[in-house]
Amino acid sequence: MKRNRKKTKKQRSGISTLSPAEIEKMRAAGRLTVEILDRVAEQIQPGTSTGDIDRLVADLTRSRGATSAPRGYRGFPAHCCTSINDVVCHGIPDDNRRLENGDIINVDVTPILDGWHGDSSRTFLVGDVSPIARRLVADTYKAMWLGIRVVRPGARVGDIGHAIQTFAEAQDYSVVREFTGHGIGREFHTAPSILHFGAPGTGEQLVPGMTFTIEPMINLGHWKTNILDDGWTAVTVDGTLSAQFEHTCLVTEDGVEVLTLAESESDQI
Repeated sequence: MKRNRKKTKKQRSGISTLSPAEIEKMRAAGRLTVEILDRVAEQIQPGTSTGDIDRLVADLTRSRGATSAPRGYRGFPAHCCTSINDVVCHGIPDDNRRLENGDIINVDVTPILDGWHGDSSRTFLVGDVSPIARRLVADTYKAMWLGIRVVRPGARVGDIGHAIQTFAEAQDYSVVREFTGHGIGREFHTAPSILHFGAPGTGEQLVPGMTFTIEPMINLGHWKTNILDDGWTAVTVDGTLSAQFEHTCLVTEDGVEVLTLAESESDQI
């Protein structure tokens, strides 16, 4: 059931801003998200099944008193998404799919801690990965950070997408259009939608207290996707590789705070 919002919470075109106490809750959820992905990183190796990854995410989430937002969301059957090679997003974990040398895999986790969502994903290299795949993953990570660094009060959503698209297309990649970043807080997906392409100076204006994800999906080939018969798994139309990274971001009074920042990423700020 949808909760009534507090009267003290500001709303702009359906976009909520959070109070200091609510931001602290989001920080805690973000820290748990980082902890889970750090543990997942330790398990990425040839022979590990995506079902193994899902069980690890489930166990870590429960052990911290949290629940997994993906599990049961619109019928999704797992605790995380595992998207390998040409899978753009929403790959379903499976005990029969084991990681192979040369794969790339995105693992997307969203724990709910004390009623608040953390949301982040990373694309991992499995064993000896080809130079073109390694470059795609590195450039997708860079594209996400170029979008994050645009975030500040007064900027607009289109500025984020423009920064990502300009860089990605200059490297001869394409940017997926069908899936976007999103507002997040007590609810999994809220306004605004964060497109990873677009024109500067367009879209909603950013104000302090807004929280949302930036999560570009970058393809080696065409940007279009197909959905498999399971109703979830999105793949590239041409079978080319796709990579993704995601962070949950907070608009601060003078810039941006990344709520799902890993310790290893301190040099990005």
